[in-house]
Amino acid sequence: MVTRQKKIAAALAAVNTYLQQEETQVAAQPPEPALQPAPAVESGWVMSGRMEMMTMRRLIQMRAFGRIG
Repeated sequence: MVTRQKKIAAALAAVNTYLQQEETQVAAQPPEPALQPAPAVESGWVMSGRMEMMTMRRLIQMRAFGRIG
């Protein structure tokens, strides 16, 4: 029983050491620059295409679920 407790203590110490090393690595790295979102410029064709895709998906879902009931 004592050897099992020693093994568990050694495993926990190893995990704790690993986590501490990981934290120091993250702290040492320079912060990443914030990404700027792309401007939301959409043409009428883009909006029309997306609406058409949504309509087709809705029709396919209605057809698929209509067969269940």
